[in-house]
Amino acid sequence: NNASTSAVMKGKDLVLLYFSASWCPPCRNFTPKLAEFYTQVCTTNGVEIVYISSDQDEASFNEYFGKMPWASLPVFGSSAIKQKLADSLKISGLP
Repeated sequence: NNASTSAVMKGKDLVLLYFSASWCPPCRNFTPKLAEFYTQVCTTNGVEIVYISSDQDEASFNEYFGKMPWASLPVFGSSAIKQKLADSLKISGLP
């Protein structure tokens, strides 16, 4: 889905960033729990989650992101945005 940021964020009061990757076992364990929370709580309360991927190839990204009900920063062509977010939030690694 290549929806614009303004379309994805319309009506949202809170945005949560989920830094994760398909190769991270703790992340893969947590993702289904977060998806359940998203479906039960976020969708009806003005909350959006945005996946920030550290996957190294498109196939891995597509397989992992396919299990997520929320939005994603594009995995390719957005490395500068991802790095700026990681730096400003002091994200140094996964998990």
